[in-house]
Order: sequence, then C-alpha cells, then structure tokens
Amino acid sequence: MSRPEILFPLFGELTGLPGVGPKGAKLFEKLGIVKPADLLMTLPAGVIDRRLRPTVLGAQLPEVITVEVEIGAHHSPGRKGRPYRVDVRDAETDFHLVFFHPRAEWLRETFPTGQRRIVSGRVEIFDGIAQMAHPDHVLRPGAADLPDHEPVYPLTQGLTGRAMAKAARAALDIAPDLPEWIEPSLMRRRGWPGWRAALALAHAPEGAGDLSPDAPARARLAYDEFLAHQLTLALARSHMKRPKGYETKGDGGLRAKVLAKLPFRPTGAQERAAAEIAADMAAPIRMNRLLQGDVGAGKTLVAFLAMLAAVESGGQAAMMAPTEILARQHLAGLAPLAATAGVRVEILTGRDKGGERAAKLAALAEGRIDVLVGTHALFQADVGFNDLRLAVVDEQHRFGVRQRMDLGAKGRAADILVMTATPIPRSLALAQYGDMDVSVLDEKPPGRRPVRTALVSAGRTDEVIDHLRSALGQGRQAYWVCPLVEESESAEMTAAEERHRALTVTLGDGIGLLHGQMPPARKDAAMADFVAGRTRLLVATTVIEVGVDVPNASIMVIEGAQHFGLAQLHQLRGRVGRGAEESTCILLYDTPLGDSARARLEIMRATEDGFAIAEEDLRLRGAGDLIGTAQSGLPKFRIADLETQSSLMRVAQDDARMLLAQDPGLTTERGRSARVLLHLMERDKAIRLLGIG
Repeated sequence: MSRPEILFPLFGELTGLPGVGPKGAKLFEKLGIVKPADLLMTLPAGVIDRRLRPTVLGAQLPEVITVEVEIGAHHSPGRKGRPYRVDVRDAETDFHLVFFHPRAEWLRETFPTGQRRIVSGRVEIFDGIAQMAHPDHVLRPGAADLPDHEPVYPLTQGLTGRAMAKAARAALDIAPDLPEWIEPSLMRRRGWPGWRAALALAHAPEGAGDLSPDAPARARLAYDEFLAHQLTLALARSHMKRPKGYETKGDGGLRAKVLAKLPFRPTGAQERAAAEIAADMAAPIRMNRLLQGDVGAGKTLVAFLAMLAAVESGGQAAMMAPTEILARQHLAGLAPLAATAGVRVEILTGRDKGGERAAKLAALAEGRIDVLVGTHALFQADVGFNDLRLAVVDEQHRFGVRQRMDLGAKGRAADILVMTATPIPRSLALAQYGDMDVSVLDEKPPGRRPVRTALVSAGRTDEVIDHLRSALGQGRQAYWVCPLVEESESAEMTAAEERHRALTVTLGDGIGLLHGQMPPARKDAAMADFVAGRTRLLVATTVIEVGVDVPNASIMVIEGAQHFGLAQLHQLRGRVGRGAEESTCILLYDTPLGDSARARLEIMRATEDGFAIAEEDLRLRGAGDLIGTAQSGLPKFRIADLETQSSLMRVAQDDARMLLAQDPGLTTERGRSARVLLHLMERDKAIRLLGIG
C-alpha cells in the first residue's frame, strides 16, 4: 500500500528545505532526522525568553537577558588567554560584553563606540560586575525583531540552534493540512488543536507550561503516536485471531487427574486464569494471551492445565524457556504431574545431537510425544509436530513478537500463551502487549512465607559471612549473587570467580559457582549439585534471576545491590521463600549510596508486592530502563512519554479497538484518516496487515 500523496512533502530529502545543504543534512542525521517529518516530530526541549528589558539591574542572575545598550570603550587583552572586554551601558547600569579568542577587527566593526545595539545573552556576575560573554544575538535597534520566545532544540556538534529552528520552520511551512483521525468528541473534551496547529504551537513555546506533556498541543501529538501504536497492535491482534479451523476442547479428564493429586487447592486467581485460557482455546479463533504473575504465583500449574487441554483434545503442546537451566527445571516440575495423568513429556535443547535428536523428532512428528519442553531449539526448521495446538512461551521479554509467531506457525495457527514473572505496570503492559489478552495471577498460593529483607553496608560483609557459616552449618542453603559490572559478562564472571575463591577459603568446600560464560553442561551440573544439596552455597551472576526453584535455599545475598534495578532485585529475591524455612534476603550495598539507589533499596525492604515495585520502578527509572530498551519490544516514541502520559495509552487502546471493531478495513472517512496516520508514523507492519488499497 503506497504512501498517500498528501504526505509526499514530509518524506522528501532534507536538502529540499531552504538552508539545508548536504553537509547540514549529515548533522541532522546524527539526531535521527533524515526527512521533514522527523523535524516536525523533534520538539523543543526548552524555551528562552528573549523579550526586550530596560536593564540588567535587579535581574536574578545568572539569566538570559535582552537589553538595548550604548557601546563604550574597547579593552584589548594585555596578554594571551585574557578576555577582550567592551564597556556597555543600558538604561540604568554599566556592564561588560566579554569575548575569548577574539577577532579584534570584527569586534570593532560589530560594536562601534558611541552607537546603540540590542544584545541578548546570558548575564552573570564576575568580580562584582555583570558581564555577558559572547552574546547570542546582536542587532541594530529597529533593524529586525528577535522572537519574544526562542525554542531550544536538541543539538549535535556543528549544528546551531538557529539552523535547527530555521529548518523546523521550513518543515512547518510545507506541512499539509491532514484529515482528522482523532474521534471528534475526544478532541472537544480534551481541548486539543488539529494536527498542523498542534505542531505550530509545540514548535513555538512561550513558557515552561507549553513544554509540559499536559499542554494541549503536546498531549495531542503524543496521543497520535499512541494511537498509531495501538492501531498496529490491534491490527496484529485481529489478524492473529482469524478463524483457525478447529477448536481445542478437552473433556477435562487429564486435568481432573492432576488436580486430584495436588497437595493443595489452586488459588482463585489460578482457577480464573485457567478458565479464561480454556475458554480461549475452545473458541474458533486463535488465542494470544499473556499470563502475568508475580514471583511464586503458580504460573506453571496454570500453563500445564492448558497443555493438558491440548492433549485431551488429541493434540500436542510445546513449552519454550529462555535458558537450558529453566527448560530442564520445567521438565523436572512437570514430569511428576504428567506421570499422574499418563502424559508423555520430553525435552529438546541445542545439546541434543545425532541419533538421539533424530529419535525425538521422529516421535514428535508421529505424535508419540504429548508435551515438548525446550529452548530456542524448538524453532529450528526440522522440528515438526504431529498436531501442535498450544505453544507456551516462558519469560516473554527474552523473545520478540516474531519468535512467538514462529513457534505458533509450527501448528496450524496454534494457540499462544506467554508467561512472564516480571510484574509490568499497566501502561507498559498496554504498550508492549497491546496485541494480547492478559490474565493476571495476583494471589500467592498458600504456604509461601514472606521473605525478610535486610539492608547491610558492604563494610559488614564479614558479619554476613559469619551469619552464613552458622546457617549452612544447620543444613540450610544459600545463594550469593555477584554485582553487575557495566554490562560486561566477562567482568561479572571474574567477580563471581573471585568471590567463589574467597568464600571457599573462608567457609570450606561445598560451594558451587554458576555464571553465563560456563559451558551448558557445567551450568547444568552446578545447578543439579545445588538442587540435590551437594553444594550448600551457590555463588552466581544474574543467570539465576528467573525461575530457578530450590525450596531448601532460604538465604539470598545480593552483593553490590545498588547496581541492580528494582525488577531484577525482586526477581532475585523470589528465588528464596519457596520452602518451609523462614527466608532472608540480604542487600549488600556500597557506600555512599545515591538518592535513587537508596530509594530502590528502601522499596525492596518495604514490600514484596511485585506490581507495587514495578510501578515504583517505572516512576524512578522510566520505561526504557525498566525493561531494558534493547530487548523490551517497547516502541520508540519521539514525543510521547510512557511515564507521564500513560493514561493516554489506555484511551488510545480503547479507541483503536473500537475503530477497528466498527471499521475493520479502515475504509470509512475516519478509517482512511487513520491510514494516513499509520503512514505518517511509518507503521509498516500495520500497513502490510491492512493489505492493498
């Protein structure tokens, strides 16, 4: 579907704008600006008040001031490195213009003694006298007007604010009047201007209020980005939900067997989520559901009940985990449950080779394996199922949307269930998983004991080790997580190895080591030794963050705790508190602690509620950091801000879904306007889903 003609001017070359040559275009490119549309979406980050004042006297210095002056004497620097000074007088006081590395001839021409000039720049006090160093603007009185308010844009070396503002004005001049895609009653309620008017206002702020995300012009432009994003997700969702030709309805027999053998009754949240998933699977459209639960909320049981529904109806299920450790742990957790129901479970990882792999693939293709657990190896082209009905993906943020589509494609439009143990604030869940339905497990199963969290400074590490010695002597097990080192796995490995050596010297044998650089077989062996109790203390990097389950481990020490994000600390703490013993998490921090690090650690001490922690984390760190932008799948917005404008995201989701429910092909007047928005925001995926025309 080609771009509408009305948008052509905004997608031309930057060099088509007056004053932007090939050299300038390269500078703009450093800011991610390659076409006029990008310029329009790069809004000022600040505003300078350039209104003319009578005097600098009484101003709250340092401050940017515009004032008319009479030029006095010039003072050349007596020696190298000293500034050139020009005496000036405004209506009430004398001050200096100051220049470093001056061209004296140019200064004498620009500031002729006895004449008047308007100067605008930052004024500060130096040696008791006000001075303006290198004025930003110098004008003859009456020659040309300075704008009362000058926008301040993000810049890069070599690109001046003046060049940026000129280019932005030129882009505004060629911006067309676009048909309105926002629902009229919403525009009226919010007091939002039209698209072109909003851009003109946003590029000409008159004070701090106009820079606020709540300013009508900025809020409207942010909403445009959110709406385009939610339309894309809603289109993806409606396309994934096309009828798939069969309904997965089990008779409940296998599920009843498993539930009867459980030593506890599932929580209300587990029962509700299992019912939502079963209803989705039984419907004639494809399931695309996110199962979100805090650490230890019992997601695995809910997922297994869904897999049993697939097997009951004569099909197969697959469960994919991000690491081999987790895949093997899932297998260990599911095997006893599967045995009570007579369900055949197998594992496939990158380690399966030759004849063993071939035999597994043959059994899978012939339907002799009911549930296959594995890692990325499940994606490989030669992995074929007899009748895959359900694909379960564990820890969503490690996999992209395309990968979960790939796994679903292994069956004839298999249902997809994504599990995440990372509680996600509502606004981020909408941004990241807006194409999915969501089930939330917000209750802990009975018997989960609270974990006591203590903050201890690194200066008391020896006391912590003494505490560990006595606990290990009583047969308890513990984790020691080593600090994060600037995104460097090899440095983290070194830190872990050094800590392992030091603790072995102090505490003796029986101390395991686990880090990301170890070969898979050694990782599994280290984990197996810890699970079996052959090692009492496991020194590890964040490899153990997700899902590792050792009920006897009741102490977690996190070294350099101030380096970790809240979500990560919460995940790590969730590794303990899984057995009968009272559990402790010790956050070892280095002093002095910064304000935000202290706030994070205090929140950890105050609550174990993962959703409360996630909302706090969003407030403290922002959306990109929260999930880790590189792998988050979060959209990159130029104007919209997920933290401060999250309520708009909710409105956009409702609006997008309503629009597509009424107009699935976007062919009505508003639908066609929404297509223009999708092209403007370069939502190629959405445009492909709409097809031609």
